[in-house]
Amino acid sequence: MDPRDTRNGVETPPEHGENHGETRKNQDFIGIEPDSSRNEEYAEEFTADNVLDDNQANEDEVNSMYGWIGIALSVISFFIWPVILGGAGIVLGFISRSRGADSLGNIAIAAGAISILITLFILPFV
Repeated sequence: MDPRDTRNGVETPPEHGENHGETRKNQDFIGIEPDSSRNEEYAEEFTADNVLDDNQANEDEVNSMYGWIGIALSVISFFIWPVILGGAGIVLGFISRSRGADSLGNIAIAAGAISILITLFILPFV
């Protein structure tokens, strides 16, 4: 049979090895014939619940990131540009609180407010 015979649009597969006429069985089991001689792959099912769980984890990381950036800006505001960086820390604190990261948001708001209050009311008299 010519390997380039394309009847019905399908080519015949190449024959390798010594026994060209025999059909090959699964070579993994020598002397034991499994229920199926096909190579099968078993995989975990992928459902919409898995996607939702991954998206929820990413959203939680983003929400906490607003809080951490707000805290960082509020702490930096103790040293430079207290009104600007403290105000930015307060705004990011409120954003963080509205997205569910309450403790990080409250800390950013408190630190930014303390920085602004120290700058406006204590440093002019020192």
